[in-house]
Amino acid sequence: MNNFKQQLKEGILTNNPIFVQLIGLCSTLAVSTTLANGIGMGIAVTLVLMCSNLVISLLRKIIPDQIRIAVFIVVIAGFVTIVDLAMQAWLPELSEALGIFIPLIVVNCLILARAEAFASKNGPVASLIDGLTQGIGFTIAISIISAVREIIGSGSLLGVPVFTESYTPVIMIILPAGGFLTLGILMAIFQYFMNRNKKEEN
Repeated sequence: MNNFKQQLKEGILTNNPIFVQLIGLCSTLAVSTTLANGIGMGIAVTLVLMCSNLVISLLRKIIPDQIRIAVFIVVIAGFVTIVDLAMQAWLPELSEALGIFIPLIVVNCLILARAEAFASKNGPVASLIDGLTQGIGFTIAISIISAVREIIGSGSLLGVPVFTESYTPVIMIILPAGGFLTLGILMAIFQYFMNRNKKEEN
């Protein structure tokens, strides 16, 4: 239980994929224009992380070092295909909104990094939990970015207006430049509170 709490803390705070590790930013910046997109991408990445971590951990002792990255990509690609087809079948609108960025999960640095750094060196249960906790951290971070961009850039949240009709949306925030700006500001805020918390603990 303590190990799970530690991994959850790392995934959400001390080793957050987006705000600390700075990986998986391509899809984060591209799809985080609405909260629905952010949550959808977060769940998709979490599912692929958990499944690929589990399988890679189970196979870690029989995968030759020379081809381990290729094997990782094949395993990840298999689960990405399953998630992509499931979304097309059951969530076609979300699948269309996320577009090419669902198949591109295959080369998401976060998933490859966890496969190489954790799943290939640890047991199945620990690797499954690592996939879950890192996925939760990714989902929370991309959801925060998405919510801020949707509120400021569209004046809504999950498609529901949050301001009066007099509000003028800041369209730039939902454009690519706005994605970088929002990410930078939120990262600065995150790091500020993390550093302040470290100082208080010391």
